[in-house]
Amino acid sequence: MTKNSTRLDHVVLWVADPVAAAGFYEEAVGLEPINVTEFAEGKVAFPSVRINEETILDLAPLTLAARMKMVPGAAESAGHPVNHICLSLPADAFDALRTRLAEHDVAISGIDHDLSGARGNATRSFYFRDRDGNVFEARHYDE
Repeated sequence: MTKNSTRLDHVVLWVADPVAAAGFYEEAVGLEPINVTEFAEGKVAFPSVRINEETILDLAPLTLAARMKMVPGAAESAGHPVNHICLSLPADAFDALRTRLAEHDVAISGIDHDLSGARGNATRSFYFRDRDGNVFEARHYDE
């Protein structure tokens, strides 16, 4: 891929407690936290977690909702999670994620097979929710 191809850069999630949300994503999901200390010190508006080298989740506090005036209705989106976000993982990382979530008492769905996605039909997938109710799907494809 090149820097000029269309890709997903980031998704902003509304969360009640960004530090706790970053902890959840680090401990239960295994994602790298970014700017958590800086957020706690008031130096940045929100922390993030890294999905891969080119995609992050921003963990925006609900208190920022009033500042979301770039388009009509943006402020009203606070607290309304998207339907779900799908993480595509290698098979071993998929299994490790399922284990980590169970160890953190996160409710997870059963395993589905052959659900359609950006790369065709996934071998296996399951769903879980974060601390703020955002729904995630985890999946892997046969390579």
